[in-house]
Amino acid sequence: MTCQGCKNGTGFGSRFSMAFQPIMDTRRGAVFAHEALVRGIDGSGAVTVLSLVDPDNRYAFDQQCRVRAIELAAELFPRHEMPHLSINFMPNAVYEPRACIRQTLETARRTDFPLDRIIFEFTEVEKLDTAHLLNILKSYREIGFKTAIDDFGAGYSGLNLLTQFQPDLVKLDMDLIRGIDTDTVKQIVVRRTLDMLRDLGVTAVCEGVETAGELRMLTDLGVDLIQGYFIARPTFEGLSPIPTALAA
Repeated sequence: MTCQGCKNGTGFGSRFSMAFQPIMDTRRGAVFAHEALVRGIDGSGAVTVLSLVDPDNRYAFDQQCRVRAIELAAELFPRHEMPHLSINFMPNAVYEPRACIRQTLETARRTDFPLDRIIFEFTEVEKLDTAHLLNILKSYREIGFKTAIDDFGAGYSGLNLLTQFQPDLVKLDMDLIRGIDTDTVKQIVVRRTLDMLRDLGVTAVCEGVETAGELRMLTDLGVDLIQGYFIARPTFEGLSPIPTALAA
């Protein structure tokens, strides 16, 4: 099967690599996952790469991101207690899920990276065709991947999407987390959101955690999975050290 992107997608000519930022399971004192974040080949920020993505090359870019992330993770991740790998994907770059996933599957097979340790996350900030997105998410789940909504609470259709599909993970938008330890309104909104996600069987991740106060408040609210500069900054082509106080 050949999709439109395979036929018409031009190559992404610029080289790039990845940094990894951990998602910490504070209850276990262990890394749950590392998110792969695109970087310039010299370690420069994501904007230097993303500014080169356009409708003609986004398919090739999306494919190359998956391949680079899995290849690096296979080299870096400990095999004795394999964390998950979280890869951002562009739904509008996926033409037909099972056709477009072939290169990802081949890379995982070649590097011996387990499919059930791969999380595909998308941001709801980009306006999307809901039917197309649901087809992708359901196909990925059938293949054995985990799925996640990123930036939940900042986009177009998060709540509506949850009524039709419950991903494995939902990452609450960092604007909800910033200063939550001193903002009672944010505490109420996040508490109710967490209750809803628990009822739906969806695991919450709180990203953008930058202070000890924010971490304490989220822990009090029952959040286990935390991501942010307070835990660790992204490390270019490597894994970030975890603060001793948080490790088991």
